[in-house]
Amino acid sequence: VDLAESGGGFVQPGGSTILSCVSSDTSSSLGMAWFRQIPGAGRQFVAAVSRPGSITNYEDSVQGRVTISKDASNMLKLEMKYLRPEGTAVYVCAATKWYSSSVNPSRYEYWGQGTEVTVSS
Repeated sequence: VDLAESGGGFVQPGGSTILSCVSSDTSSSLGMAWFRQIPGAGRQFVAAVSRPGSITNYEDSVQGRVTISKDASNMLKLEMKYLRPEGTAVYVCAATKWYSSSVNPSRYEYWGQGTEVTVSS
């Protein structure tokens, strides 16, 4: 499964952005998630959605400011509002055919290349 992210770029503090992830597998039921990579801090969980798309899971610091969604073709989106400078990172899309809404990166078999989000004035 190939994953390709888009969106991101420069955003002012307090602003919003929407990230998208397109999957080459449009028919399987995939559990999908967003992680972010920060230099020196490794890969951090942001949000996940279950294989049916009905259950979501969010990292505590983004709860209420971020919405993850997935459609029937495994198009994944991440809407982020009220962005803070600490949200600056490379956001990476991940997918799994086996698990649902997991926060554990080791449970995802497929990864995109990432899209960069910079929150700065």
